[in-house]
Formats: sequence, structure tokens, C-alpha cells
Amino acid sequence: MTESAPQTASVAVKSSWLPMISLFMAQVLMSFNVAALPISLGGMVSEFGVPPTVASTTIVMYGLAVAALVMTGAKLGQRVGWVLIFRVVIALFAASSVLMLIAPSIGWAIAGQAVAGAAAAIIVPSIVALIAENYRGAQQATAIGAIGSARAISGVTAFLIGGTLGTLVGWRPMFFIVLGIAVLVFAFSFTLRGDRGDPGIRIDLVASLLIGAAIVLLTLGFNNLNGWGAIEATDAAPFDILGLSPAPLFIVAGVVLGQGFFLWTRRRIAEGRVPLIDLSILRSSKERAAVYAMFIVVALEACVNFTIPLYIQIVQGRTPFDTSIAMMPFNLTVFITATLVVRFYKRYPPRVIGVFGFLLTTGALVWLSFVVNNNWETLPTILGLVVFGIGQGALVTLVFNVLVTSAPSSLAGDVGSLRGTTQNLASAVGTAVAGALLVSLLGLSVGRAVVEHPELPPALVAQVDLDSVNFVSNDDLRAVLERTDATPAQVDAAVAVNEESRLSTLRLGLLVLAGISALAILPASRLPRYKPEEIPDPSPVAASD
Repeated sequence: MTESAPQTASVAVKSSWLPMISLFMAQVLMSFNVAALPISLGGMVSEFGVPPTVASTTIVMYGLAVAALVMTGAKLGQRVGWVLIFRVVIALFAASSVLMLIAPSIGWAIAGQAVAGAAAAIIVPSIVALIAENYRGAQQATAIGAIGSARAISGVTAFLIGGTLGTLVGWRPMFFIVLGIAVLVFAFSFTLRGDRGDPGIRIDLVASLLIGAAIVLLTLGFNNLNGWGAIEATDAAPFDILGLSPAPLFIVAGVVLGQGFFLWTRRRIAEGRVPLIDLSILRSSKERAAVYAMFIVVALEACVNFTIPLYIQIVQGRTPFDTSIAMMPFNLTVFITATLVVRFYKRYPPRVIGVFGFLLTTGALVWLSFVVNNNWETLPTILGLVVFGIGQGALVTLVFNVLVTSAPSSLAGDVGSLRGTTQNLASAVGTAVAGALLVSLLGLSVGRAVVEHPELPPALVAQVDLDSVNFVSNDDLRAVLERTDATPAQVDAAVAVNEESRLSTLRLGLLVLAGISALAILPASRLPRYKPEEIPDPSPVAASD
């Protein structure tokens, strides 16, 4: 690893793209499974007779398993060998889809997603390591772009297919598709080449426990800030400590354990022992800037992916299929941009692309905050989503490429585990922050509007619980007000307040996200500034310079 400018890569013979089919489809496999879960919730609730919160545990379990085990999975891949471990976990993922297909209860479905998450925890670093072992230079950059685009196109496809199958057949056929993809990935895996592994590598169990516990606590804490309470414990909290919500306590404990992981890892490196993750991949400010940028861009994507379905499904009361149609301009733009942005690597340095990407996302969010209304299908709104998708697609591929190309191929698994941990944690934080921000702003907006509105007397307001304000459709609000002594004129006034408050909340929330995006220009300005003709091609030799 070196902080100096990378040497110009020598001209290499192009490798076959056949192995890339397996890696691309492996990313599709994981992304399709993740996208299938939200679509399947309604079917599982109906079939198993459980509340939505219980059915959504399948999603939580998958994410927790990936985030908690991905670093350990990377080290296991280095020990066993990437090709062998890749085939094993693909078979394991196929088994998880079988569990989903035959699940007689929600417990089986949760177990199936725990197995899928454990398999994905090894697939994530495997993809990065096998790209590094099978491709170099410009081909490597193109392969990384394809992986980034696979996430977007999988989400679009899963929503469209899932919406259709869920309406006509049911939720289980989605996992027949997951099983079929897993079989294809396994078949094409025999075109991959890779090292046999190093049986001498020992897995640091203490570090595994520290980082696993830290990620679990952070994820649970951020994901439950709304439900359990940001400070004071709500009735939904599983427990409280002197009236305090466990969510912020989990976050604090997660941060402490995370710091303990880094202290332990540095100590282990100083003793000359093999760490769970080689911290040399974060040695320079450029590499740390890439991680910060990756965290922010994934968190912003999670915020948008939370906000749009929230308004379309909860506020407007429309279907998941309607959501997929509304999200299509964004997802397709991310897919196309992530694939094509590699063409600009020979003309512009990563720093320029990174700063420009965050300028696009910032401008798009500001634009959306002014033009958005209760209909997502307007041309100005679609334009804003397209511009945001261009910035998003370019940034996701770029920061991933910077991390991979700045490390020797022997550390590609560590880069993959860092990517998996960062993306899963950023997704959880982004979703939680978006939810907490929007609900808090909505509560303030509704409270102010109620006080200022002459047609909503205190006697009526007292009959409605304003301590738990949340996003509701106009129909749901009317149903609540029917249980009060509100007159038709007062009901209409309350509906008007609801519409105005949630729209102003959305616009202010988008402005806050634009501010976060603007702040991300700072780490983007610390990305490498390779000359246009320099495409890094790291190797173990370069790492020792």
C-alpha cells in the first residue's frame, strides 16, 4: 500500500468476460432476494397470521447476519480459497430459498433469511476478491461498474416481477426465481479462477465477536429509534433503563465496541499476528475519504428509497407495483450510470468525478424540495430523480473502484468486507435517520398548524393523540376523526392540515438531505487525483513500494 501516485499500468492481455457472468449474477442473487422480502411481507402476514412487525423480522435478520459476519466471512474466504468458498455459500443461499419455499411458519422464513444473510456475508467479499483475481486495469473498473449496476437493475426487476406474482399467484414464487438464479451462479462458477487459500490463516475470534456485536447493536439501535423512542422509551420498547429508550443506548454501546475492535486489531497487527481485517486498506486519507463517501452516498440512497415508498404506499395508499413504477426512473438511471461511468475514468480523475457526483445529488435534492408535490409522476419530479440517480450511480461505482484499485489483490477480500459492513450500516442509518427526521418534522408541523388553525378547537385536538403523530393517508385520518365529535367542516380542515403538513415535511426533509449531500463534497475532495492516463493496477509488488 502506498500513498504516492499510482504507477501507470502496463498493457495486459484481456481476460474472458465469461467468469464475470457468475459474479454479476451473484450480486443479482443477493439484491433480488433483498428486494423480494418487502414485497412478500403482505403475503407472509396473511398466510402465517402474524403482525407485519413479526414478518419484517425476515428483513432485519438478513441484514444483521450480513453486517455481523461479513468481516469473518472475508477471512474465512482467504483461508479456504475464494472459488471453493464461493461455490459453498452459493449452495447455502440456494438452501435458504428452499426454506422460504417450504416454510410452514414465520419462524422457518426467519431462519431461511438468517441462512441467506450468513451466505451473503461471504458472497460480498468473494465478489470483490474474485474480480481482483480475474481482472486487471480497465477491465477491473468495468467489472466493478457492472456489480454496482446489478444492484439497481435487480431492485427494478424484483419489484416488477414481485408485484405481478404477488397479485396473481402469491409470495412464494419469488423464491423459485431466487433458487433458479443460485443454480445459474453455481454453474457459471466453474469458469472462475482463484488461489487455493492459505490454511495457515487464523480467524481472530475476539475481533469477530467485537465487530459482530457492534454492528448488531448499531443496526438495532438506529432501526428502532422511531419505534422505541429517540430518548424516552415508548410503549413499544422491549425494556427501558430509568425511563430511557434502549435504542440510543444500543448505539452508544455499538460505538464503544467498534472502538474496542479497532484497538484490538491495531494491537494484534503490532504483535505481528494476522488481523480480522488489514487496516492498511484505510492507511491513507484518500482511502478513508472513499469509505466516508461510500457511507454517505449509500445512506442518501436509503433515505430516498424510504421516503418515496412512504409517500406512495402510506400517504397515497397505492400498491407496491405503483411504487416500482415511480422508482423506475431513479433505478434505471443508477443502473445505466453505474455501467457507463467507467468510460470517464481515463478522462477525469476520481476526485473530479466524486465532487461532480455529489454536486449532482445535492442539486437534485434541492430541486426536488421545490418541485415535489403529492404526485410523484410529474415531469419536474422525474427529472430530479433522474439527476439524483446519475450522481448516485457514478458515486457508488467510483468509491468502490477507488478502494479496490488502491489495495493489492491479496487484500481484495478485506476491501469486500469493508464494503459490505459500510453499505449495510449506512443503509440502516440512512433509513432510520430519514424516518426519525420526517416523523419529527411532521410532528412539529402538525403541532404548529393545529394551534394556528381556527377551525380546530382545543376540545377536538384533545381527542386526538398528537404525541404519536405519523404519516397517514387522508382516508385513515377521516376514519380516526369519525370516532370524535368533529363536524364535517372540521374533518375537512384536519385533512387540509394533514396534506399541507406532510408536504412541507417532505420538502424540508429533502433540503436537510441536500445539506448532508453538500457536506459530502469534503471527503470527495480528498479522493485520489490520478492523471487521466493512469488506471491503477495494484499487485503485491506495488504494495511493497
